[in-house]
Amino acid sequence: MSYIELIDKTRIPQHVAIIMDGNGRWAKRQGKERSFGHQAGAETVQRITEEAARLGVKYLTLYTFSTENWNRPAAEVSALMNLLIHSIQEETLMKNNIRFCVIGDLPKLPEEVQQCLQSCITHTSGNTGMCLVLALSYSSRWEITEAVRNIAKQIENGEVTSEQITDTYINAHLSTSFMPDPDLLIRTGGEVRLSNYLLWQCAYSELYFCDTYWPDFDKEAFRKAIYEYQQRERRFGKTSEQIS
Repeated sequence: MSYIELIDKTRIPQHVAIIMDGNGRWAKRQGKERSFGHQAGAETVQRITEEAARLGVKYLTLYTFSTENWNRPAAEVSALMNLLIHSIQEETLMKNNIRFCVIGDLPKLPEEVQQCLQSCITHTSGNTGMCLVLALSYSSRWEITEAVRNIAKQIENGEVTSEQITDTYINAHLSTSFMPDPDLLIRTGGEVRLSNYLLWQCAYSELYFCDTYWPDFDKEAFRKAIYEYQQRERRFGKTSEQIS
């Protein structure tokens, strides 16, 4: 039986975040270079994006390139940037009514990549379906540091007092302020950690880890993660009795 038959269509997570891990190890197992794995991973992105939109997910956020990834070998970084340019399929996004967004320290990206991203953002801005968000040159520590700097400037300028700083106020200064916190965070590849990804936002997210390398993570694997999410009781600090 497919998990599509087990999923409750009325309880699809509104926001799913994914750490797409395992491209390099997948390629190594096949005697290929890491770039081969990244290419296969890009194809998985398209499949999972289409499936998420079909199931009714409202926001899909993909950890595509972290601030720490800049420390990888220059050849791999260059290959990733080139792949990014060629893997953004505006036609697919338009066909599926998907809006495209990006979060991260974007000025660090090559100019050609920035132009490609902005073009896709502009052309899909009128779409009303799922929002696909790529986290590029992103890390939670970078994001929170930037928010603190901006708020500190506002305090210096007398625009706000320290007593007015609440978690809601901080939320409004994060790069993710336009969307809700993730209901479900998925990490592929067998590692069990968050790797500096959406740390503030995932305070009460349901976490799902699997051993499957990202290139092998297919639609059925995604559906399984959704099903497992639906089996959990989300209490947000309350008791089961309060929830029921």
